[in-house]
Amino acid sequence: MNIKVKGRTMPFTPFHWGPALLIGLLLFSFLDLPTLLVSSVIVDIESIFLILTSSGQLHGFFHSYLGSSILGILTASVMFALRDHTNKIMRVFKLQQSSSFKKVLFTSLLGVYSHVFLDSFLYPEMKPFYPLGVKPFYGLVSSGMIYGFCAISFFFAFILYIRSNK
Repeated sequence: MNIKVKGRTMPFTPFHWGPALLIGLLLFSFLDLPTLLVSSVIVDIESIFLILTSSGQLHGFFHSYLGSSILGILTASVMFALRDHTNKIMRVFKLQQSSSFKKVLFTSLLGVYSHVFLDSFLYPEMKPFYPLGVKPFYGLVSSGMIYGFCAISFFFAFILYIRSNK
């Protein structure tokens, strides 16, 4: 599913929350859920910026494992600094956690890498292994399958959340 902004097509970023939420709930004791939710979509800040400035390819440097590694480290630093605030929000949903920087960093990298991985099936301009130009995943499955996977993941995550909070 894509949306048009300034005549350019952009992916509907929240689809990434489906797999992130499902993995985050399944591995709740090992991952920092707020960090996973933020890091799974933060990569698209690049796309939003490029759309608004009408410059560059929508899936550039930060849509590579190298670029997303940098973004993942920065995101982990910010999320760790904000952990007291995110814990207050998570308490409302009965999902409070305590996290070390190591846990937050691992989670952040998992989130950005999952974003790059899912997008690498969909967008021909992506170079996930930059500086190498190889695109081993592009076109292997249809965009409908990827979006369907994301939507179904969200559905199962919602069911898991409801069942675990009875």
